[in-house]
Amino acid sequence: MDFSLSPKLLDLQQRTRQFIADEVIPLENDARQTGHGPKESLRAELVARARKAGLLTPHASTELGGMGLTHIEKAIVFEEAGYSPLGPVAMNIHAPDEGNIHLMEVVATPSQKERWLRPLIEGHIRSCFAMTEPAPGAGADPSMLMTTAVKDRDDYIINGRKWFITGAEGASFTIIMAKMEDGSATMFLADMDQPGIQLERLMDSLDSCFAGGHGVLHFENLRVPASDVLGELGKGFRYAQIRLAPARLTHCMRWLGQARRAHDVALDYARKRRAFGKTLGEHEGVGFQLANNEMDLHSARLNILHTAWVLDQGGQGNIESSMSKVIVSEAVWRIVDRCVQTLGGQGVMGETIVMRIFKDIRAFRIYDGPSEVHRWSIARKILGKPEREGAHS
Repeated sequence: MDFSLSPKLLDLQQRTRQFIADEVIPLENDARQTGHGPKESLRAELVARARKAGLLTPHASTELGGMGLTHIEKAIVFEEAGYSPLGPVAMNIHAPDEGNIHLMEVVATPSQKERWLRPLIEGHIRSCFAMTEPAPGAGADPSMLMTTAVKDRDDYIINGRKWFITGAEGASFTIIMAKMEDGSATMFLADMDQPGIQLERLMDSLDSCFAGGHGVLHFENLRVPASDVLGELGKGFRYAQIRLAPARLTHCMRWLGQARRAHDVALDYARKRRAFGKTLGEHEGVGFQLANNEMDLHSARLNILHTAWVLDQGGQGNIESSMSKVIVSEAVWRIVDRCVQTLGGQGVMGETIVMRIFKDIRAFRIYDGPSEVHRWSIARKILGKPEREGAHS
């Protein structure tokens, strides 16, 4: 494995870093932010800045206007974008759009790509991905899917309720996972402005970095034409893996950038703040915490690059992405928690970006599969037990 960066990638890394510093970080205190993410006017301004800088949607294929980045190249660029909570939104590489773009490039029809994918890549619209349901429906175990799709002549009638749907408010379209009459799962594309789709409410959450927040969606007799089936009938769980394995990894990339940001803030404070006759960093209790941060950053980055390499070599990377999800989510949590402790009172106030990062990053150990589910899945694989289709999505 050769992780040396080409001159082209080094240039892209530097361009992204400069863009985040000059165009994104100055907007972090913009009033157009809510507990449910940045407002559409702020998102549009950020996207316009990234478009002008030539950095919009770099992970998309070159045919559709992106840079066609490899997974290793995404690891470098996405970490830089993640240095600001607004960076992924600006560059259109945030969840769930980033994962939806990847999935639709693989399985959508040409007409679906023109209708939904192209404007999504161009940053003109947003999307959401509707899979998780309230109990007793699908959560960490997607095989418990309760939302149904029943064939009616040339259409499908969808009924069900979804929640924790990131980006639901303001999304132009959604990808719906529904159970067919034979028990299999299928994905459907649907515009969000139809009468059969209701955004019941937004859910309060620790994080506030996702445009559109997290919503509860109700589908009542939603009529979807057969032409809007995403991919093939009955292959929804398989497509979920196509989407989720790389999406877990890109989450790791972005959050690593935020952890590095928190670490930089804590380092700067430890160098300047004096207590008991010397700087905080000179006290071993603080210095060791910062050293642990540096080691966690290093090991997390290497883990991400290894999994990215596996995906670039054509591997499915399911077990590797599961391991990365656990290793990185727990490492970045430790890093940011230590930063809060180093900053003391400033760490639990809005005086620095660290409190915001702390709140945003806690959920990472839960979404895209909690650490416990990934550990269970990894254990089954290394013990040689087959994993049922649909589990651990």
